[in-house]
Amino acid sequence: MTTVEPRPTTAPVEAIVRPEEFPDDFVWGTATASYQVEGAVAEDGRSPSIWDTFCAIPGRVRDGDTGAVACDHYHRYVDDVALMRDLGLGAYRFSISWPRLLPGPGGGLNPRGAAFYDRLVDELLAAGVTPWVTLYHWDLPQHLEDAGGWPARDTAARLAELAHETGQLLGDRVGHFITLNEPWCSAFLGYANGIHAPGRHDQAAAVAASHHLLLGHGLATQALRAAAPQALVGTTLNLYPVAAAYDSAEAHDQVRRIDGLHNRWFLDPVLLGRYPADVLDDLGPLVPDGLIRDGDLETIAQPLDFLGVNYYTRHVVRPSAYPGSNSTEFTHRGLPTAANGWEVDPAGLTETLVRVARDYPPLPLFVTENGSAWVDEPDADGSYPDTDRLAYLASHLAACARARQQGADVAGYFAWSLLDNFEWAEGYAMRFGLVHVDFATQRRTVKASGAWYSRFVRAARGDTADDILTP
Repeated sequence: MTTVEPRPTTAPVEAIVRPEEFPDDFVWGTATASYQVEGAVAEDGRSPSIWDTFCAIPGRVRDGDTGAVACDHYHRYVDDVALMRDLGLGAYRFSISWPRLLPGPGGGLNPRGAAFYDRLVDELLAAGVTPWVTLYHWDLPQHLEDAGGWPARDTAARLAELAHETGQLLGDRVGHFITLNEPWCSAFLGYANGIHAPGRHDQAAAVAASHHLLLGHGLATQALRAAAPQALVGTTLNLYPVAAAYDSAEAHDQVRRIDGLHNRWFLDPVLLGRYPADVLDDLGPLVPDGLIRDGDLETIAQPLDFLGVNYYTRHVVRPSAYPGSNSTEFTHRGLPTAANGWEVDPAGLTETLVRVARDYPPLPLFVTENGSAWVDEPDADGSYPDTDRLAYLASHLAACARARQQGADVAGYFAWSLLDNFEWAEGYAMRFGLVHVDFATQRRTVKASGAWYSRFVRAARGDTADDILTP
């Protein structure tokens, strides 16, 4: 029996995970997103996105960072694909830059943008890496935001256009498409909290955005099936188990409310064809008459081939201490925390996967993002012994194995992220990569976590010892 053990670390590792715990056809990959890695924001016909606009507003992004260059993946994709090949990765999940492919308000494919994704897919296939394409990972063209953004119903139809063009362009070579990445973030961080682009503070707009994102998912699924009928189609939701900070009726009601808005508000319409009644009651007038039209839920609940699950941590909630407030406070359980303050809770991943398998129709589940940010300091030899990230990775792979043992059809895992990259409102301060990026020189250095993941993937695939990459 082969055991690929993490190296000693200051963070606790819940369990040693063995490659033999995963089937031969398990998908092993990493993930990125277009605005976080591509750069080249003003090249080859790309138009501005909401993130370009957001980054230009002082105080919106930490240290005034932008994605203008990011990892320069647009120019360095050949080297990055070679890196994936050398690491032995089986799959790569990336997203289409909407304003690169369809930059103008009148529609119409940008041939130079299309040529980039053509080249990227061909390079991946030549390297033996399976491409997984996400249509929308948050970089809405600014002209669509100017026309109303996701609170406007028409944006859902525009996503279907992107799906059609992408399916026509890549459907002959790409077998897996994901319509949306984390629509909760797009809707509520972008339109209610304002901490993500486009930076609006309007609860009603956020609720409308959430519905139109889901409607866009349904329309995009239909468009992909028409353009690439042989491809498998799914969507990706960021799911969090929600726990009460203490045992009280009020705290448990906060669990119901947060779980409802964060998890069930998206799971139920996509997989069951209905919005949860208690969340509709909670939202009240924020769901106006006419928002959810006849036929919308049937469109949203298109049959899927798989569900993507993004998981990072757990929500622990309690009622606000302010008298008369119905708001929720988020707290910690005393577990180790990553650099961005998120608790390391691999048991929550098992709980999430098992819950979806238990409460919803059966589907293959792919962990399409899972990772952690740490302060990565190089050793004297220039290596990055990121033992905390390695321990996080190992413990969450063990969580996937436990979920499989409990009946969840967990079919693949994509580590977030291949590269250190532009981490949205945190700029370049938070590093999630298995590969370190020196943003001044664009030099890539595989971290200890990336080398361990490579060895684990190769062992799970049954490669010989000589084929297993060493750090």
